[in-house]
Amino acid sequence: MITEAGDLPNVAGLVYIAAFAPDAGESPGQISQELPPAAFENIAPDSDGYLWIKQDTFHESFCQDLDADEALVMAVTQKAPLGSTFGDNVTSPAWKKKPVWYQVSAQDRMIHPDNERRMAQRMNPRKIVELDAGHASLASQPGPVADLIEAAADELGS
Repeated sequence: MITEAGDLPNVAGLVYIAAFAPDAGESPGQISQELPPAAFENIAPDSDGYLWIKQDTFHESFCQDLDADEALVMAVTQKAPLGSTFGDNVTSPAWKKKPVWYQVSAQDRMIHPDNERRMAQRMNPRKIVELDAGHASLASQPGPVADLIEAAADELGS
């Protein structure tokens, strides 16, 4: 998770793209339980504990702003996270020590947009960009997302 891995000395700054940014003592699962996302019921664990977005609801849940063919490719190639990672509490969030930028997806159905806004605000980021996008904003709005990443890199002198 970027929130703790970002603490490595070679990391100059963090750019969150419609992502969890827990504080110390918080977990992504706790954040989701406090304000569940619209597609919460479309996530199902398998017998090994990995969390999958159900293929028949993937498009509407994850990338409703992409066309059906793009959504199908994403659905059949999705990388499922281990469910237990959503219960892991963060111990030392890197965003408290490093410069941060955050992109909120206003139509996100995987992380409630109000959770994204709350996490972004408390990080005191250098910039917040809110896009009218679903969770897969990297794919649906690559231009504005790349612009935010480039702005961060320029500001850091990379």
